[in-house]
Amino acid sequence: MSEFKDVTIIKKASIYFDGKVTSRTVLFPDGSRKTLGIMLPGEYEFNTDDKEIMEIISGDLEVLITVSEGWKKIKGGTVFEVPAKSKFSLNVKSLTDYCCSYIE
Repeated sequence: MSEFKDVTIIKKASIYFDGKVTSRTVLFPDGSRKTLGIMLPGEYEFNTDDKEIMEIISGDLEVLITVSEGWKKIKGGTVFEVPAKSKFSLNVKSLTDYCCSYIE
């Protein structure tokens, strides 16, 4: 899906890691939400409450979801999932554009 229709966008950005990761929340009529954001190169760790589906629109990074699975290379056009109530690490290699869907 390249565009969203009939949504509400929260103007205030969520800013993490001294501005190296930013996102804006998109709310849908059915109550679901997504964030659209940008990540600059760097290493980051996030915690999740809900299950997350991360769509990497463009960029180049590595993700570590579980130590047993190890680091996975991710490029633009790829989707990966993160379980609820967990954490994951990212090693962002180039400017990355993403869309995160939250599954409650």
